[in-house]
Amino acid sequence: MTTELPEGYEISTDPARLDAALVHRWLSEDAYWALGRSREKQDRAIAGSLNFGVYDRVSGAQLGYARVVTDRATFGWLCDVYIAPAARGKGLGTALAAAVRDELAGDGLRRVLLATADAHEVYAKVGFEPLATPGKWMALGAQ
Repeated sequence: MTTELPEGYEISTDPARLDAALVHRWLSEDAYWALGRSREKQDRAIAGSLNFGVYDRVSGAQLGYARVVTDRATFGWLCDVYIAPAARGKGLGTALAAAVRDELAGDGLRRVLLATADAHEVYAKVGFEPLATPGKWMALGAQ
């Protein structure tokens, strides 16, 4: 299963390319799951994660972001997936999710999880499915 990145865009896992201030603004001001997140907390999250940036190939401007919390051996959690409002509707979110899937494919992870309130169809396009046995899963902390 492959998902093509629309022409004119690129995805990179190079943390030096990330615009951390922009990512913080997107998430803390516009993402329902991270509203009010402090810059310090966001910077710690970036430092402890595998990060993906979506960029305009011509201008180099960052247009999207995702991160994966993973040991790269057994488990991954995809989170903080965000596409800038002006860049939405071009397939970048699906391409970003596919890039995450493809990057992790060689690690032999047992599973990669995510939580979403509104983008199930984006993730389903690249192979994510609802939990088969959600009653087996538990959480510690705010739900």
